[in-house]
Amino acid sequence: MRPHIVVVDDDERIISMLRRSLAFEGYEVTTASNGAEGLKTLLTVDPDLIILDVMMPQIDGWEVCRRIRESGSAVPIMMLTAKDDVIDRVKGLDLGADDYLVKPFALEELLARARALLRRKSDKLDETSSHQLAFEDLILDMDAREAIRSGRRIELTSKEYDLLLLFMQNPRRVLTRDAIMEKIWGFDFSGESNVLEVYIAMLRQKVEEGGGKRIIQTVRGTGYVLRGEAG
Repeated sequence: MRPHIVVVDDDERIISMLRRSLAFEGYEVTTASNGAEGLKTLLTVDPDLIILDVMMPQIDGWEVCRRIRESGSAVPIMMLTAKDDVIDRVKGLDLGADDYLVKPFALEELLARARALLRRKSDKLDETSSHQLAFEDLILDMDAREAIRSGRRIELTSKEYDLLLLFMQNPRRVLTRDAIMEKIWGFDFSGESNVLEVYIAMLRQKVEEGGGKRIIQTVRGTGYVLRGEAG
């Protein structure tokens, strides 16, 4: 079965270009010209990927993304926007977007990122059938997409869950910053961006609440590792 991609954008030129290009690449394509129409489309279509413009009248892409994630859907979302500020990228990613492409974009790059998002979705479907991962007193419930530490349930955002899952799948293994960015976001931010550091800080705050010891350790100049204080 061909992967199904939904494109939501109020620019008819972009809609037309992506409809033709994605279909040529072998994807099934459904389009919507605004956020409200996009949400209506998603009531009847179960896509493998959503390409979502940010700046749209009435209901913008951020709100569409928020509603998709609140519905419980984990479908990959690539956001398109003319804004390149870090704060806007963080906002989209924090709402649950998986990738972020700035307009004007190269079609080849969009297609490459689409392939990467679809591969990661396939990889997640092939993950181990075990529904929980454990490290010391921390348990990750993959069905509920939440963590449990010393009996305390920890609610996680989509990106926090993906980040903790990566650590739990690689205990005591040092993960470089670039490797984490590639695995979780699928592309590199500019060198001065501190998006990863922000997410690490938020994840630590949740995991360590109530006096839990630090188990996500910083390896200076390299990245991060999941291990106890004693290693």
